Amino acid sequence: MRITINNREYDMPEGITILEAVKKANIKIPTLCYIEGMEPYGGCRLCVVEVEGSKTLVPSCAVKISEGMKIKTHSEKVRRVRRTIMQLIIASHGISCELNCLTCSKATSCELKEIAEEIGVTKVNIPPVEKNLVSDYSSYAIVREPTKCIVCGRCIRACSNIQSVNIFTFADRGPNTIVTTFMDEGMGNVDCTNCGQCVMNCPTGALHEVYHIDGVWNALNDPEKVTIVQTAPAVRVAIGEPFGMEPGTISTGKLVAALRLLGFDKVFDTNFTADLTIVEEGTEFIHRFKEGGKLPLFTSCSPGWIKFIEHNYPEYLPHLSSAKSPQQMFGAVAKHYYAKKLGIPKEKLVVVSIMPCTAKKYEMNRPEHAGDVDFVLTTRELAKMIKESGIDFKNLPEEEYDNPFGISTGAGAIFGASGGVMEAALRTAYEILTGRELEKLDFTAVRGLDMVKEAEVEINGKIIKVAVVNTLGAARKLLERMKNGEVEYHFVEFMACPGGCIGGGGQPIPTTEEILLKRMEAIYEIDYGSKLRKSHENPAVKELYKEFLGEPNSEIAHHLLHTHYVARN
Repeated sequence: MRITINNREYDMPEGITILEAVKKANIKIPTLCYIEGMEPYGGCRLCVVEVEGSKTLVPSCAVKISEGMKIKTHSEKVRRVRRTIMQLIIASHGISCELNCLTCSKATSCELKEIAEEIGVTKVNIPPVEKNLVSDYSSYAIVREPTKCIVCGRCIRACSNIQSVNIFTFADRGPNTIVTTFMDEGMGNVDCTNCGQCVMNCPTGALHEVYHIDGVWNALNDPEKVTIVQTAPAVRVAIGEPFGMEPGTISTGKLVAALRLLGFDKVFDTNFTADLTIVEEGTEFIHRFKEGGKLPLFTSCSPGWIKFIEHNYPEYLPHLSSAKSPQQMFGAVAKHYYAKKLGIPKEKLVVVSIMPCTAKKYEMNRPEHAGDVDFVLTTRELAKMIKESGIDFKNLPEEEYDNPFGISTGAGAIFGASGGVMEAALRTAYEILTGRELEKLDFTAVRGLDMVKEAEVEINGKIIKVAVVNTLGAARKLLERMKNGEVEYHFVEFMACPGGCIGGGGQPIPTTEEILLKRMEAIYEIDYGSKLRKSHENPAVKELYKEFLGEPNSEIAHHLLHTHYVARN
């Protein structure tokens, strides 16, 4: 279609919105309620533009272009209206926010502040509204501060459209409208999966993770404690972003160096227990496959997915692998094996996890995992600690992980991306079942950002059907298809977040599709560059079995490395 934007003509594809067309013309229109890839909501009205022939300004996110349309994106009328709307939004943001802007969780990534600057709001003539709403601390993972909420609805749509969990809703009407949970019960008392996608989509500081920073500082400063840390695979390809590095920059060595400078006694790699998870989970799959156990086997590494199935599909709990996640396996091995090697009581050993995930904070507090892990820091929290310590992360020399839990394979690294757990498991399962070495290690059919990926693998003349799912909305759709008998699989990987752990709720903000792709490419680059690429070939894992666990799925392995699940109302 031929349209005019700011007196310049453009050819644009039919069916796109004004907002999309303007973006293609390299012009930025401010938005607060808009989420790319979702149906427009049109609530904030910051994206209004002038269209010739229209009596009123129109929301560019919700109106499609038409042949000959003439658009003005930054006329005096548009800019005046945007500034007025922005003042109203800031006023609704509350006086408490105005006073606490510097200490807000979104101080460095606040879209409200950024857009106010972009559209030229230098003063607010509208008195702020004090809402007198109480903060919600009921969740182990996420804090909700409703006084900072601007009622943009993005958390509602992320929770509903992406995750199909639906814990948020609008309540009341007009200026009294708020976002809340069912009966205002609090996030810890409803079906919340703690995935953190609401946090990733909130433009202000109304939602953020439960901070463990003070607890970690206390542990590091306690001379009576030995404080060790583990780092998840997805953290190393994202931690550079808060320090101005390109998304997808592999910062493993700098990450290790920064953690040592913070004062951790030992720096270990969660990839080690990712390899351990594959040996345990892979052995479990092989037993079920050969002996007629419950199939398909569902992976169990994502705590958001675990809580989702416990709430929504408890009839499928027998299909879950009983293997703990790599985080919890690490904690169990550290407390029951490593503490003995150090000659100290396990109570003196403090285990800290650096995770891309808010749900890991909930996972460590599950009664089944009590005491395995003491603190969980998100990627964002670790960045804050590094900055607080004055560490020049970008220019740090690279350092190596400590042994024995610093040795890992490429298979452990790819846990960070959707499809990685499946691919790592297939590498091990194939070689154990056939007794032959894999000629081609890369199962590319299960890679990528598609929400559902399917593949078939031939092992010993039998076809194994697998599926890989990311986001809980896609998980719900697949489980419904399974219930209806439309699809059958032997093995299914589920991850709660878009793209898997690289898009976790604790990762740097923003996390766009472009950033996800860069992080994913880096994850596979780590795998390609690894000397060892199969979990069962990890020499440190072999030594752990030889010295402590005996063999995969042994009695002690089941006691320490496996768990059970709970059907929830």
